[in-house]
Amino acid sequence: MQFDKPAGTNPIDRLKIVGQPILRIDGQLKSTGQAIYAYEWHDPNTRYAYGYPVGSAIAKGSIKSIDTSMAQKAPGVIAVVTALDVGERTKGKFNTVRLFGGRQIQHYHQAIAVVVAETFEQARAAAALVKVDYSEEQGSFELGKAMDAATKPETGDPDSSAGDFDAAFKAAAVTCEETYTTPDQSHAMMEPHASIAAWDGEDLSLWTSSQMIDWWRSDLATTLDIDKERIHLMSPFIGGGFGGKLFLRADAVLAAFGAKAARRPVKVALPRPFVINNTTHRPATIQRVRIGAQSDGRITAIGHESWSGDQAGGQLEAAVLQTRLLYAGENRMTAMRLATLDLPEGNAMRAPGEAPGLMALEVAMDELAEKLGIDPIEFRIINDTQVDPENPERPFSHRDLVGCLKLGAERFGWDRRRASGSRREGNWLIGMGVAAAFRNNMVLPSGARVRLDNEGIVTVETDMTDIGTGSYTIIAQTAAEMMGVTIDKVGVQLGDSRFPVSAGSGGQFGANSSTSGVYAACAKLRDAIVQKLGLNAEDLVFENGQIRSGSRSVSLAEAAGPEGLVAEDTMQWGNLTETHQQSTFGAHFVEVGVDVATGETRIRRMLAVCAAGRILNPVTARSQVIGAMTMGVGGALSEELAVDTRRGFFVNHDLAGYEVAVHADVPHQEVIFMDETDPMSSPMKAKGIGELGLCGVSAAIANAIYNASGVRVRHYPITLDKLLDGLPDVA
Repeated sequence: MQFDKPAGTNPIDRLKIVGQPILRIDGQLKSTGQAIYAYEWHDPNTRYAYGYPVGSAIAKGSIKSIDTSMAQKAPGVIAVVTALDVGERTKGKFNTVRLFGGRQIQHYHQAIAVVVAETFEQARAAAALVKVDYSEEQGSFELGKAMDAATKPETGDPDSSAGDFDAAFKAAAVTCEETYTTPDQSHAMMEPHASIAAWDGEDLSLWTSSQMIDWWRSDLATTLDIDKERIHLMSPFIGGGFGGKLFLRADAVLAAFGAKAARRPVKVALPRPFVINNTTHRPATIQRVRIGAQSDGRITAIGHESWSGDQAGGQLEAAVLQTRLLYAGENRMTAMRLATLDLPEGNAMRAPGEAPGLMALEVAMDELAEKLGIDPIEFRIINDTQVDPENPERPFSHRDLVGCLKLGAERFGWDRRRASGSRREGNWLIGMGVAAAFRNNMVLPSGARVRLDNEGIVTVETDMTDIGTGSYTIIAQTAAEMMGVTIDKVGVQLGDSRFPVSAGSGGQFGANSSTSGVYAACAKLRDAIVQKLGLNAEDLVFENGQIRSGSRSVSLAEAAGPEGLVAEDTMQWGNLTETHQQSTFGAHFVEVGVDVATGETRIRRMLAVCAAGRILNPVTARSQVIGAMTMGVGGALSEELAVDTRRGFFVNHDLAGYEVAVHADVPHQEVIFMDETDPMSSPMKAKGIGELGLCGVSAAIANAIYNASGVRVRHYPITLDKLLDGLPDVA
């Protein structure tokens, strides 16, 4: 099916099941421990072996030699496979660096061997016996020192401009010019990267934790140098990803090579230090924001420059993208530069680009609002735009940032906000902060297969994944709505490469894209039923397990017949994203307390107001937003990968040293969804929501801390040592 014009009225609009607060259909499996994750697959008739990785002890250089003699003699060891054994391997399309193979070392903990043994403990002990001789080279590990040598990438649209920014900024009545920094951050998901590999001749079965089934399958085939069709990849349940499992990782490659050598199925789970140093992370940024405005608050110049680092040939942290679209202003400039660093690979982490970008932009907006003497919400409303500021002839498909700000202000009690540093309760300085939320709406082609059996049961098959986002449930809701059955009459099978290729989970595109693919397949199944029964398509109604046309009514079970019916289709996308800018919007409100003596910050309450098209399921959508809000608390107050700038690795490479927000850090959270649809987005008239809930949260916290304490911190995380010197006298 081709989606190339705005959606009209369709079966989804009945909203009997779609849009309803239906609990997760996979919830009981997960809450009772019956959901089987990658490392847990177990056949009682199979003798599994266990692989343990060996990572490079240097960050840059090459391997002279690897001595595995002691490891091979260790108890229980079945096989040892080294990077030298497998030799140079072609890197996958979505990987910046090689995952395994060859002599070159590109980052600390790059996989250089896997030890396979009868038990996990034996494999771990033997891995410590592998001796490696390196030729070490000096690496570059500090973004601040490397930014002067940073370059403009040839791809990825790093720069944009409109009008004459320099002249307009110089002439502006009031200006803000500041530099902000965000640190390296880890996905820190609960489930580590884990895989089980089993060979049957030249055919590989892989149980793994993957957000994107087809991407992994393609890149694994490239790395192993085998036909993609020989790989069967399964990932029905994923214990968190946040972008860290978008791309093929070393656990899958090591399991495949280990199983080949051991001639047995092999399980590999990356230890936590490997999760942080061997896989990907959100890169640090240095951002310079310059905004100029007239005395009435109208922005006349807005500029945003960002520097980030990655391995050679790597990706920008696209921290300026929201600045191109969020606020009006005729004179504009954005620029991104990439420094080459020898740290572990930087790549997508939840809301890449907008999450760190808004951590700077939305603080700068607050700073300028204060200079202007304008309320921060009013300042944002004054500079709202209904068109792409860089291309005014291109309107937004639907934009209600102003509605989010106004409703949020009313519900949060913004009128009770006081001047910076003026509200105190005992030892606590109390403040409120706000930030706009913005995330682009993206869609990818997505396919599905729908089966109807002779009992009227609808089964959906797609390689879409569920990373805790509720994919099982919203896909079931879509099929139930389209076919006119209750949700208990729908079965959903996900995460299997034998199923049609979907959009996968990531970039906030998963829900809207995958349900649209199911919509397309169900529409084809409806057409097949109409043709089979010879019904009039004009007055056709699918409802309560029946198909009605005029006075005729036939059950779905009868329509399916003894053999059942099957339909498959893929939703393809036209050029509506080119003619109209499609984005999601929101507003985050936060109240904090700052201890006047210690600088300790406590979040007191939080509110998110989101405008993201039709909400397919308010229960699962709310879960996504409050999880994102929690992630924003960590990003503002505690999360930072500490870089050893001599050796080139992340020192706090476990969940004890890398401090995410926990229960005690999280206060009352409220989420409001604006009642809206966006027919230009998809036949579902929905958009993404999972990353919007993070965008702007950390800035709202930073702004609230300033309102409470009078201390402006521009370098995240906002730890108490950055507040102490600026706090008022205790007395």
